[in-house]
Amino acid sequence: MTRNVRWAGRVARILVAVLVLGLYGALLPPWKYLTLIGLIPLASGLTGFDPFIAWLGARRRGRADAR
Repeated sequence: MTRNVRWAGRVARILVAVLVLGLYGALLPPWKYLTLIGLIPLASGLTGFDPFIAWLGARRRGRADAR
């Protein structure tokens, strides 16, 4: 798995994830579980790999190669 998120993007994702996950204890039960979505940017920030970016890159390369 190659890294496709640069250093600044990784730091931004980790910061956003920590902020969103920090709301878990402050919100009431129906809304607190939505904060778990912060695990996605945390995982991509820690690993440096974003599957959505990889998928978009593959689709763009595929379209460019077809022309």
